Amino acid sequence: MKHKDGLDIAAVLLLLVTALVVMVVPVAMTAPQLLCVPAALLAAALLLVWLQRRRLRAFVGKQLCSTDFENSRIQYSLTSLPIPVVLIADGRILWYNTFFRDSILQGRDAVTRPVSKAFPELDLAVCARPHGQDMTIGESRFTAYTTAAKGNSSANIVYFVDDTFYKNTLDEYNDSRPACLIIVIDSYDELFDDMKDSEQAKELEAINALLEEYIARSTGFLRRVSNSRYIAVVEERDVQWMLAERFAILDEIRALHPGHFVTLSIGVGHGGKTLAECHRMARESIEIALGRGGDQAAVKTADGFEFYGGVSHGVEKRSHVRSRIIAGALCDLIRQSDSVIIMGHRMSDLDAVGSAIGALRICKMCDVPAVIAINDEATLAGSLLDTFRKAGHEHDFIRPEQTLEVITPKTLLIVVDTYQKRLLESAQIYEKCKRVVVIDHHRMAVGHIDNPLLLYHEPYASSASELVCELLQFMPKEQENITPLEAEALLAGIMLDTRSFALHVGVRTFEAAAWLRSRGASTSDTKLLFNTSKEEYEARARIVEAAYIYKGCAIALSQELEPGMNVVLPMAANDLLTINGVDASFVAVVKNGGVNISARSMGALNVQVILEPLGGGGHLMMAGAQLKNCTLQSAEQRIREQIDLYREQESQKGADRN
Repeated sequence: MKHKDGLDIAAVLLLLVTALVVMVVPVAMTAPQLLCVPAALLAAALLLVWLQRRRLRAFVGKQLCSTDFENSRIQYSLTSLPIPVVLIADGRILWYNTFFRDSILQGRDAVTRPVSKAFPELDLAVCARPHGQDMTIGESRFTAYTTAAKGNSSANIVYFVDDTFYKNTLDEYNDSRPACLIIVIDSYDELFDDMKDSEQAKELEAINALLEEYIARSTGFLRRVSNSRYIAVVEERDVQWMLAERFAILDEIRALHPGHFVTLSIGVGHGGKTLAECHRMARESIEIALGRGGDQAAVKTADGFEFYGGVSHGVEKRSHVRSRIIAGALCDLIRQSDSVIIMGHRMSDLDAVGSAIGALRICKMCDVPAVIAINDEATLAGSLLDTFRKAGHEHDFIRPEQTLEVITPKTLLIVVDTYQKRLLESAQIYEKCKRVVVIDHHRMAVGHIDNPLLLYHEPYASSASELVCELLQFMPKEQENITPLEAEALLAGIMLDTRSFALHVGVRTFEAAAWLRSRGASTSDTKLLFNTSKEEYEARARIVEAAYIYKGCAIALSQELEPGMNVVLPMAANDLLTINGVDASFVAVVKNGGVNISARSMGALNVQVILEPLGGGGHLMMAGAQLKNCTLQSAEQRIREQIDLYREQESQKGADRN
């Protein structure tokens, strides 16, 4: 019954309008000229009503909101309050003091007006919270608080506290907080060593000019601290526009040469309590940016890292100096241990097992007992394991749970072909072993193994087997080197990740393969390790047949495969790349209540960037993800969303360059 009077007036007005239409229509049809006088009278009447309504509202406002109104104790206490106050009941403004009229309404009257029209952004529920509601009115900023009027639950008194100065000061404080950027020219030595001094100077001048122009847009400064490294100190406001532009300097540097000859990596630290903390965060960011292959910016956030860029291939390092140093350090660590456990990633493949076999040979050459922890019931390298068992090497392989009893404080864990804790064959082994070595070629991602004793991480390399092969070449000559069977295992790992030397291959990849061939590896016998059964071939063909093309990407979906068919997943992904017009392939298969995704690319798309938001990882041309408690339809939708986002960012970059 609250709005009964308003409804009655509306009904009367509706009846009058209806009657007017009934009388006017016949006149309009017979003598339209007679309508001029009534129309003029109607317009004058409406104008008079509007003016009278304003006068009435001003009069009511003066009577209710002036200091002459003597019938309200509440009014006496609020009128003189030196902050804006308004009384709201049933969604309408009933009363306000002079401060509210002057500072909030800016001299206008609003008595009886609906709050939703006068202040659409005002939310009484938010105002009732301890921190109130932030509001901006004109150039002033207020915090609105409310409390229910005594004896009337539908009436609220709202107070507006003018804290413009304090909020502007806080914003300026936050915007002016220091931030640190560490900028590195990727693969500086490899790119510039063969250049003449004049050519080096020309290239560096172009890079310096772009960097100086970029940082000049900020309030900070840029300093070069070494041949390939720069440091910039800017403010938080500058970091925000850099993030909004997705670090456009990466594209500008890359555009200096059509073949992406020169690229940058950027580590950003911001939001720290001190400048020293921001610098530490920037160091962490640049380490992970370089570990992911460079040509990208890594930003440390409260939730981990955010990445921008990373669309080009890593530049191969041609020097073997680091391999020789790592080989010596690894031998020292092995000799200082009483036992060694070698472990790869879950659903181990030929590269994980092949590199583990190579690491096992290094342990044997150091005369330290070692085993490979592997779940032989969940592996894609079953043919390789069978070959070694038939050759009498079954004692070299052990189930992960059996190693837990023999781990001691001096046990060394060597992790191959992964750098992610969540992808390890056994998290329990990792947690129990205090001494860890990592050998991996995948791009670094959030959640990597922390502080290993020794890290051999080269994202330019084709495979972990290639890295282990290089270490073996620097072992002491007097030691017995690898057997032909071990050489074939390493060659199989390289062939798997390069798709038989077709992709992601460098000079050192062929050098490693040639060395393995000289150690007795048979290419024909190695090829046999890739053979599949007739049932696997048929399952693979069904997945490929069911695929469809979406924005240049082949997407294939499948229900759960029969046990032992896991090898079909990456094979189907590789087969889909042979279709014309396909830049990347994504194969999703139901597995244990979740969905496993295998992704492959010819290099035009970075599948690692696409699958990282889904919790996956890998590198530019080969990646995977495991989605738990997820349906096949949901996985398909998430894949398509990430493809849409990637293509949208590509289009935006193209538009910016034009």
